[in-house]
Amino acid sequence: MSATKNMIMEEPEPNPTPDHILDWIEDSVSCFPSFLNDPYNSDDINGYQWWDESQDLIDSSVTSLNTTATATSTTPTYPTIFNHPSPPDSSKKRKASDHPLPKPSQNHHNPRKNQSRRTRHADDGDAAVEEVVAVKKSVGNKKGTNKATGSNGNKEGRWAEQLLNPCAAAISMGNMSRVHHLRYVLHELANDTGDANHRLAFHGLRALAQHLSNASTSSSSVGQTFAYTDARFFQRSLLKFYEVSPWFAFPNNIANSSILQILAEEPDRSQNLHILDIGVSHGVQWPTLLEALSRRPGGPPPLVRMTVIAATVENDQNKETPFSVGPPGENLSSRLLSFAKFMNVNLQINRLDNHPLKSLSAQVINIARDQTLIVCAQFRLHHLNHKSPDERTEFLRLLRSMEPKGVILSENNMECSCKNCGDFATGFSRRVDYLWRFLDSTSSAFKGLEGDDRRLMEGEAAKALTNWGEMNERKEKWCERMRGVGFVGEILGEDAIDGARALLRKYDSNWEMRPEEKDGCVGLWWKGQPVSFCSLWKIKDGYEN
Repeated sequence: MSATKNMIMEEPEPNPTPDHILDWIEDSVSCFPSFLNDPYNSDDINGYQWWDESQDLIDSSVTSLNTTATATSTTPTYPTIFNHPSPPDSSKKRKASDHPLPKPSQNHHNPRKNQSRRTRHADDGDAAVEEVVAVKKSVGNKKGTNKATGSNGNKEGRWAEQLLNPCAAAISMGNMSRVHHLRYVLHELANDTGDANHRLAFHGLRALAQHLSNASTSSSSVGQTFAYTDARFFQRSLLKFYEVSPWFAFPNNIANSSILQILAEEPDRSQNLHILDIGVSHGVQWPTLLEALSRRPGGPPPLVRMTVIAATVENDQNKETPFSVGPPGENLSSRLLSFAKFMNVNLQINRLDNHPLKSLSAQVINIARDQTLIVCAQFRLHHLNHKSPDERTEFLRLLRSMEPKGVILSENNMECSCKNCGDFATGFSRRVDYLWRFLDSTSSAFKGLEGDDRRLMEGEAAKALTNWGEMNERKEKWCERMRGVGFVGEILGEDAIDGARALLRKYDSNWEMRPEEKDGCVGLWWKGQPVSFCSLWKIKDGYEN
């Protein structure tokens, strides 16, 4: 059983603050616009100085997390699967001798059959190249392709999927000849610095190679990821991503607004606030909430407790969940505590490392009667197995037994109505579709510019290709589960909706939000396709387990 370490960090008694620290904090405060006036003024997000590693504002003996992570912060040497070339000229095909094919298994007893197989292999490869070239030329001859690609379910121009998905199907059918020639074509076109198609081919090729080699599912096989990068670079890249993309900034905004909405409805304003954080924000979500609490009429709650269910690289159950695992040396608590102190919010942080979600209990998170418990679950619950037996439903029932005042649930909302998504090829195509939306949106977010920060975020997202067999569940299934264990959807208030709209205007015009009356869900969409949903749930009156 993995060890659980509770690290409670209480705010120290107020002490006179040196002038240079006040100056630093004043600069950082300007980066957290008021929730009430100008939600998420993204023009200032790149100044998140509260997260500057050079600042040591709280005694290390108070804020030490004593993390159990032992992985080195240096980037390991990843196994080279292919030497990916730059995208080739569409009018020329590379010679096979320049880029050798992966060798198929040989039948030494029938050389004529081997020769026939190689001939079919080359012919199939040429046909695939010609097909891809035709697609690329067709797309290139149309105006507005960048805006139209992938909208309204139209996959025209998404040629990487036209290679990756047939390759996965060929693997499922055992057609290794077709697998080899499709891998060759992918090898010719894949590049981690090209457009979204080239990058999808790059990550997809790695994932297929891993599947074929029966390698253990480790994040290092996919590329650069959070757990294997420098802590300072991780923090800078994460903040940059929040600045240019609403992928996580939008659900975080909804979650914070929902917390404020729940508190405003509580009759006893002297209650402490206890947030159970089961999410992937790595602390970026909370400074804005702390500021909003400090501006609340009557002041913040007497005590704000955060119980963070952290995923670490040693936790096999969570290590493949994209975006959930931070690098060794990740240190958000000291910055949150110092920021909370300046905002006059009495904050405690209790971090649980290596603790399986299904083993949580009221005793583990120390629920008290004088606390308003709010659960914030974002992009982590899909990792629970939905087959053996329904762990997702059981976990939601566990949350219900804790009697929270509200549960904020955000998850991916990928369209899927199939009943055989356990099949490798079908499941892989769903995950490829998810990654396409991420890569396509990051192309717009970073304005086509290359950079290590974009590669880090995309490498982390690409972990979906080697895991997330259960990610295909849609919003409707999650809502059905919530209702089934005794929750009822709560309509978000006007402040939450207006704040989310204001936030989304900061980003690419291809993003949109779609509120829904049923269950009160709010969807985030990219080019007419669903990406994620946010929802607020309360315990149904009169419900009995």
